[in-house]
Amino acid sequence: MNYQDLLPNGSIVKLSSGERYLMICGRVVVSDGSDRIYDYTGCLYPEGLSQPDGMYFFDRDAIERILFIGFQDEEELAYREEVLEQLGELKVENGEIVEA
Repeated sequence: MNYQDLLPNGSIVKLSSGERYLMICGRVVVSDGSDRIYDYTGCLYPEGLSQPDGMYFFDRDAIERILFIGFQDEEELAYREEVLEQLGELKVENGEIVEA
């Protein structure tokens, strides 16, 4: 899996199964009580995270349309290169994402 190509936080997308836009606010995440790793977590746009249960977990193949690509500076580019590019096979163990 190539995680380096993930959209940056702050990106606005529309999912093929949804009617509302989502703002990406996390990458390579697991939802509580799950053993599945998702590419993204997002919240409704423009409201943002206003409810504790307002997080939506989804993968890149669920994105129908990218409306806005989030802020990308040197720190984001370094994060992609130093963290996301280095991720190999992952799994969930005791609710945490670890290398497989």
